[in-house]
Amino acid sequence: MMKNVLFVFIMSLVFSYKTKSQTPNILFIAVDDLSTNLGVYGNNIVQSPNLDKLASEGTAFANHFVQIPTCGASRASMLTGLRPKNRAQLKNNILELVATTKKEEETPESFIHHLRRHGYYTVGIGKISHSADGLVYGYNDKPSETFELPFSWDEFLFDSGKWKTGWNAFFAYANGENRQSMKNQVKPYEAGNVGDEGYPDGLTAKLALSSLKKLKDSSEPFFLGVGFFKPHLPFNAPKKYWDLYDRGSILISENPSIPKHVNLKSLHDSGEFNSYKLTDEIPNLENQISDDYAKKLTHAYYASISYVDYQIGLVLNELKALGLDKNTIVVIWGDHGWHLGHQQIWGKHSLFENALKSTLIIKNPKAKTSGNVLDNVVETVDLYPTLMKLANIEIPYDLDGESLDGLLNSEEVKHTNTAYSYFKDGISLRTERYRLTKYFRVEEPNIELYDHLKDPNETINIAQKKKDIVTKLMPLLEKGNTGLYQTQ
Repeated sequence: MMKNVLFVFIMSLVFSYKTKSQTPNILFIAVDDLSTNLGVYGNNIVQSPNLDKLASEGTAFANHFVQIPTCGASRASMLTGLRPKNRAQLKNNILELVATTKKEEETPESFIHHLRRHGYYTVGIGKISHSADGLVYGYNDKPSETFELPFSWDEFLFDSGKWKTGWNAFFAYANGENRQSMKNQVKPYEAGNVGDEGYPDGLTAKLALSSLKKLKDSSEPFFLGVGFFKPHLPFNAPKKYWDLYDRGSILISENPSIPKHVNLKSLHDSGEFNSYKLTDEIPNLENQISDDYAKKLTHAYYASISYVDYQIGLVLNELKALGLDKNTIVVIWGDHGWHLGHQQIWGKHSLFENALKSTLIIKNPKAKTSGNVLDNVVETVDLYPTLMKLANIEIPYDLDGESLDGLLNSEEVKHTNTAYSYFKDGISLRTERYRLTKYFRVEEPNIELYDHLKDPNETINIAQKKKDIVTKLMPLLEKGNTGLYQTQ
């Protein structure tokens, strides 16, 4: 009898080990405002060695587009695998409005929730949903005890350091102040004479390292979500990362002017940027800033990228040192792009390429190939089905994306090569060659077409000149309008 009991116990341990060893862990790193200004994507000035190295070991998607060019709404689409179906889903507080006010339902609130239901131990650090520390409260308020994703996490961690709250840390300056405490009387950049932990992302990396050490001994597969703030405004980073660059060699935007044949309603006056009241110059649609200031801001953005790249490198190196890299899927995802003066805009919040295209790098240690930079058009909603496919977890409900697992293996697969994005009363369709945008507004022109083969910088709206292409693509664009806007 005792032999039988011992045998069953040993076999259960073997089965548990086998199951854990075959089920991949997932390290998901979200980076705020990370465009495709990386070495792997062809930027020869920005210094991003750790992200470039990861891309050489996995797959980088050169044409990844987000659903909504604003943080909270973009992350909601990423987490749910769904394109927006109503206007509320275009807002930063959509997860606060929906996920935090309902009881747990059969349909999970996020793909993390779905993983948790299927045996994953889930840990979050930093900004994964919209909240800087996972809790629901206003920028100037005290933290609440309400989680933005109440059913997704086994653990949620954040070190707010000398800034004391998540939102203070999000807008942090090296002296412990923040945008709110200074009543917006701050510059949109800073080269702090501090070490890496003198800004919050260094503290986030430190938490990630300690979490990986603990997760190594977990009896369950893990999902670790790590959210870094930079290069979101303010462009603040330790001075040593600024010192990596010679400002004279930094190039400014190739398309710094308002595109031809567009209505100004398609653009904006860089309001988020201009909320930093001590900015050297004020960009808007009437006045371009000087080339010198454009170089300074681009320098600041690149320094912020290099700072977060180093933090990501620390996490990836620890993953390898612990022997976890061989069974851990790694995803780097930027929640949207950023206009560095492109189309006379400094910021996101537009339906142009610069606001919608962001970094997506996936390393599947079981993939048959690596080091590919793919031109396929993919979108953020593809992440949910991709991760479920790689984790061998079924999805018993409909999603809007499609799995990228075949592309990760360089297989000949049928892929739609289209991406839908939504903002400013508009829908934008990206195909392999064209971007077609339709605005549901009175102001004309409300149709814009850009030929990325001939005009990759989107400088000329050719909708009137190429009406045949608009007619051909419009039914495909309208497929993405699932009740969001009324057709005119």
